[in-house]
Order: sequence, then C-alpha cells, then structure tokens
Amino acid sequence: VQLQASGGGLVQAGGSLRLSCAVSGRTLGRYSMGWFRQAPGKEREFVSAINWSDGSPFYADSVKGRVAISRDNAKNTMYLQMNSLKPEDTAVYYCAVRLSGFLRDYRSYDYWGQGTQVTVSS
Repeated sequence: VQLQASGGGLVQAGGSLRLSCAVSGRTLGRYSMGWFRQAPGKEREFVSAINWSDGSPFYADSVKGRVAISRDNAKNTMYLQMNSLKPEDTAVYYCAVRLSGFLRDYRSYDYWGQGTQVTVSS
C-alpha cells in the first residue's frame, strides 16, 4: 500500500489549505484513514480520521470546527480541508491507513505517506 500526500504550503494566519492523500496498491478490507501532524521537537499528533466504509469523521479538539475530512471512493483519495489556520498548525502533515487499534493513536496505523509541510505565518 502506498500513500501520496500533497497540498501543503505556506499560508498566512486565517488562510486555508486543502491536503490530499492518494492511496494505491493492494485492496484493503475495513479500514480507516487519518491525518497526523508533527512539529519540530514534538510527538506526532492526531488531527483527524475517517472510516472509509461510511465516511464517519473524527477530529482532534484542537482543530474541530476548522477542518473537514472527506474521501472520494472512486479516486481512493482522502482530503483535509483546513480553514482559519493558525501559526500553531505549522507542522509536517502525514496521512496514514489504520487496519485496527485505537483510531487516535499513531502507533495503530500501518501505512504512512511521506508527509507534506504546512507553514502558517503570523
């Protein structure tokens, strides 16, 4: 399974970005996909996740109300629309696939993309 994340960039505070994560490779059964982020010197942090089968979304409290996760089954692609960005959102954002385990724990995820940098200037 390969994941390709894209869409990061430099944006001013209050701006928006849309991240994408394309999945390819072998067919998976029931799974979820998630977005995590990691700032320098900090642990990888849960941002959002989605159950692929029914589209149920999950969000970290720190981003709730500012981001929206979605997926396109036909394109095998997951999206993260981020609005009202803050400087504290600056991090490398990773997408990942989880087959089982605790949804908000990065250690439960089995496959990872390469990450895309998001930088929010004040």
